[in-house]
Amino acid sequence: MQPVDALAAELKPGRGWVERLEGEFRQPYMKALAEFLAAEEQTGKILFPARHHCFNALNSTPLDQVSVVILGQDPYHGPGQAHGLCFSVRPGVTTPPSLVNMFKELQSDLGIAPPDHGCLQPWAEQGVLLLNSVLTVSQGQAGAHQGKGWETFTDQVIETVNRECDGVVFILWGSYARKKGRAIDRQRHCVLEGPHPSPLSAYRGFFGCQHFSKTNQWLATQGRRQVCWELPAKKLLFERYGKSES
Repeated sequence: MQPVDALAAELKPGRGWVERLEGEFRQPYMKALAEFLAAEEQTGKILFPARHHCFNALNSTPLDQVSVVILGQDPYHGPGQAHGLCFSVRPGVTTPPSLVNMFKELQSDLGIAPPDHGCLQPWAEQGVLLLNSVLTVSQGQAGAHQGKGWETFTDQVIETVNRECDGVVFILWGSYARKKGRAIDRQRHCVLEGPHPSPLSAYRGFFGCQHFSKTNQWLATQGRRQVCWELPAKKLLFERYGKSES
């Protein structure tokens, strides 16, 4: 099996994405990306997230159920953290600083107390597409897979949602996300922009942005189901998703 075929096989059928994106796996950039990832693994490098989680955002959120898109940049590069959803970590892993700030804003905005974990999988299963721009990274090397082709692929994901869905809320935190989302049709979709929740920028306007409540307000005007932003307790997530990237 060619590396690109092995990579394509991780995108599950029946979610609506395979039909829209299968042509991307025949493009030269995607073949080169798959060969790069295979070469990285052959040299002994550990890639995050685990291969079967690299398309977790797409596999967890079918195209026809997308109501919200949150754009991130790169996966976490520490062991056990990344599992294919931007900002999210596996249950039992220490909540990263940006996500801590997201939970602080959620509490200020909607009165929801921060959970005892940082796993956002329940959001993804409600139609929140938690999409990183780059879908893999090498252990301990932040941004190591930038410029290898993932950005082109995820641009196509965004364009697919932009073209085929109606009334989606795009949440763009930070200059990187705003640049990546600049082609979104703002006549058809709601675009919420603000500073990144990183501790370096959260106090420049992320805190107080009220994007969680504004998202639900918009969805209500579209007659769509609002997001339950409150996350289940860690114990329940352990039972459902497990503790590690096995």
